[in-house]
Amino acid sequence: MNKATRPLLVAALAATLASSLTACFPVVVAGAVGGTVAASDRRTFGAQTEDKTIVVKAEVKVPNVVGGAGHVNINAFNRKVLLTGEVRDEEMKANVEREVKGIEGVVGVVNELEVAGLSSYSSRSNDALITSKVKLSLADAKDISANSFKVVTERGNVYLMGRVTPREANQAADITRGVSGVYKVVKVFEYITDDELKQYQPAQATGKQTQG
Repeated sequence: MNKATRPLLVAALAATLASSLTACFPVVVAGAVGGTVAASDRRTFGAQTEDKTIVVKAEVKVPNVVGGAGHVNINAFNRKVLLTGEVRDEEMKANVEREVKGIEGVVGVVNELEVAGLSSYSSRSNDALITSKVKLSLADAKDISANSFKVVTERGNVYLMGRVTPREANQAADITRGVSGVYKVVKVFEYITDDELKQYQPAQATGKQTQG
C-alpha cells in the first residue's frame, strides 16, 4: 500500500470504528473500504457482488432462527461464509449453519459460533478497535497487500479471510499476532499459487500509479 492510499484507509477505518461504537447490531456485515479496496480485491466483481447478496439474504434468515437469544456476525468472501458470535445452544448453532448453507451461491460455511451468553457492548467495541489496528498493521507491511485481506474480530479472536499465497497468509498471521489485544488468529483463507499472484500484481500496481 503506498503513502497516497494509506491515509484514505486510515480515515475509512476511523469512520468504521466510530460507527461501531454508536450502537450494537445483532448482525454485522464488514463492507469494502471505498473504491480503492474494491478495485484491488482479488475476487471477481461478480463474486464481490454475490458475497454482498449472500450476506443480505443471511441477514434476513438468521434473526428468524436466533431471535433475541443469539448474536451472529455474518461475513462472506468468495461465496464462503464465516459465522461468528454467540448462540444459546448447539441446536441453534446447527440451525443457523443450515439456513446459511441453503442460500443460493454459498459454497461453504465456517461455523465459529460459540455457545455462550451474548457479548457485551464493551467487548464488541474492543473487537472493532482490534480490527482497525490489525488492518492498519497490515497496511504498514511492505510486501503484502492489505486490501487482499478481510479482518473479522470476535471476543479478541481474529479471523483472516482472503485469496492469498501461503507466504502472505503466514506473514499476515504473524503481523496480527503482534497486535495488542489479539487472543487468537484463525486463518480462513482461499490459497492461490505464486503464479496466480503475479496475475494480480500488474493490476494492483496500475491502481497505485493512478492515485499518485
